Amino acid sequence: MSNARKVHVKSFGCQMNVYDSNRMADTLAPAGFAETATPDGADLVILNTCNIREKATDKVYSELGRLRMMKEEAAAQGRTMLIAVAGCVAQAEGQEILRRSGAVDLVVGSQNYHRLPEMIARAQSGEKVVDTEFPVEDRFDVLAAPSREQIAKRGVAAFVTVQEGCDKFCTFCVVPYTRGAEISRPVEKVAAEVERLASAGVREVTLIGQNVNGYHGLGADGAPAHFGALLRRLARVPGIERLRYTTSHPNDMDDDLIAAHADLPALMPYVHLPVQSGADRILEAMNRKHTRAQYLDVIARLRAARPDLAFTSDFIVGFPGETEEDFQDTLSLIEDVRYAGAYTFAYSPRPGTPAADLEDQVPPAEKTRRLHLLQALIARQQHDFNASFVGQTLPVLLEKPGRLPGQLVGKSPYLQAVQVMARATLIGSVVPVAITEMGTNTLFGVLAEEARAPVLVEAGA
Repeated sequence: MSNARKVHVKSFGCQMNVYDSNRMADTLAPAGFAETATPDGADLVILNTCNIREKATDKVYSELGRLRMMKEEAAAQGRTMLIAVAGCVAQAEGQEILRRSGAVDLVVGSQNYHRLPEMIARAQSGEKVVDTEFPVEDRFDVLAAPSREQIAKRGVAAFVTVQEGCDKFCTFCVVPYTRGAEISRPVEKVAAEVERLASAGVREVTLIGQNVNGYHGLGADGAPAHFGALLRRLARVPGIERLRYTTSHPNDMDDDLIAAHADLPALMPYVHLPVQSGADRILEAMNRKHTRAQYLDVIARLRAARPDLAFTSDFIVGFPGETEEDFQDTLSLIEDVRYAGAYTFAYSPRPGTPAADLEDQVPPAEKTRRLHLLQALIARQQHDFNASFVGQTLPVLLEKPGRLPGQLVGKSPYLQAVQVMARATLIGSVVPVAITEMGTNTLFGVLAEEARAPVLVEAGA
């Protein structure tokens, strides 16, 4: 591969973009592109973009400004450097990207990564290429699968897309317009991908989708299967010790999925369940299609099935029309649930969404005040959650070397980063770690065999 051209793919936003970036690199490998960690010296740079917030879009154009200078330097050295914009910003803005940044050579929408080799060939001939159509074919059937070497290089934990798109049409969200309607991959095609990952050393799989628990792919019998059935199928794959999923919707948390949390030892006790607001009036304006009480009922049912479940969520403050009373309702919901963490945002209008045209927009200073208060409450709860494990022992999947010599980094069942001094041969193993202290976002510990501490047995194990 010494003569291979170099491609650098930079991901913005969600885990689905990370997965898509890997698949783009996999698809370009047969075309003679070797993945590189930096844009320096790259023949092709792909920005895989997110359009969920205004600041995310601004970051893309800022990055394009830096890449334009690198492209000019490459030209001065006699090299050609192509710049591609992919993902949701590409899907939403299309030709506008070329207008705003003349350095961009091709714009590829979120459903067309399998066409990259053809598009790159056209761009190399000097054509400016834009492809944001929603294709008829299933891109998962035509995207190249990663090699065993590529899988091993990416580590013992992997993402697998099982569902794309969203039919919920929350009034603040661009996903239905940039990712399209909900589609789900067949159960056995997902299982085949997971089996391939497991055979190459992957031990933890996170199933991803814009509305992942709305999954309705065809089962082996040809009938639609719900998400719980998919999890039960994947839990039988040899070598897969841990399963996770994100992002879910409260309305799609059915009885079978809740029961799976009690039945499957491989399904980790961690659920990301966005609510966005604790006020019914705002939930209705957001078109969330559930009430505060219904959300809390889902939380209660999940905890009844798996008492040690940890929850995280998404919150938007300052949605149009949100009053101080509405905001206090959100804070009280957080107090009721007690989260292990959350993604928090001040509302920013996204062009083309219904909420962008609503009146009674909350002043920026007030949105900032509310955001700081909410973040402080979440930070206290996250601190308390992490502190509760100091002095206890957790099973940790060791994933990679840490920053210090002899240190490994892994994840707890609750998705906490854990650092421990251990030999490199333990990478890929789930080992009991006695937690000795906590940092801001990390737990520290020692191997339990050295600490002789009792092990907390995971529920269902």
